[in-house]
Amino acid sequence: MRVEPSQKLAVVFVDGQNLFHAARDAFGCTFPDYDISALAKALAARQGWVLAGVRFYTCIPEAADNAHWHHFWTAKLAAMGRQGVGEFRTVRLRDGTSHVVLTGEEKGIDVRIALDVIAGAHRGAYDVALILSQDQDLSEVATEIRVIGREQDRWIKIASAFPVSPAASNRRGINSTDWIPIDRALYDRCLDRRDYRAGGGAGHGLGDGG
Repeated sequence: MRVEPSQKLAVVFVDGQNLFHAARDAFGCTFPDYDISALAKALAARQGWVLAGVRFYTCIPEAADNAHWHHFWTAKLAAMGRQGVGEFRTVRLRDGTSHVVLTGEEKGIDVRIALDVIAGAHRGAYDVALILSQDQDLSEVATEIRVIGREQDRWIKIASAFPVSPAASNRRGINSTDWIPIDRALYDRCLDRRDYRAGGGAGHGLGDGG
């Protein structure tokens, strides 16, 4: 019989680009200004979960392809690493040298998140997998997590969190997961005040967020 644990361990999986675009849509953010460590802690605390880990996924360009966003993400990921955030970075090159294949990168990140969520469930690394994304490609992961829970005869949950506001065009979380909205007040409490943009300028390229 599956018993809901009184203390639930949560691991947070963050699609950095999906989160940025959702925050831009909902709140008008012009670059990825979130503090992932603070946001993960706040979300876990709000749900009464014990934060067991944070994994962050994004694509970054080579410096030769886009020096601005290469600098931004290299600096921001280094800061995350010092905060204990686990990271996964991918740069897929069409010709093996310098051209970034953006669509392929995003798809590669979806797959990596899915594999890590499923692997963590098999290992019993968490009771709750919280995915910061609205990517419906990950809905199949929710189905698989429930299968694993039945096979292991243990309680396990999968949830998705995402920015919401009256201006947001997408107010849905990942299908078959528990939806946890991130309102403007919560988001603003978890801003990264450091500006990793070269020269502090706005910059544009790679979807305005890498």
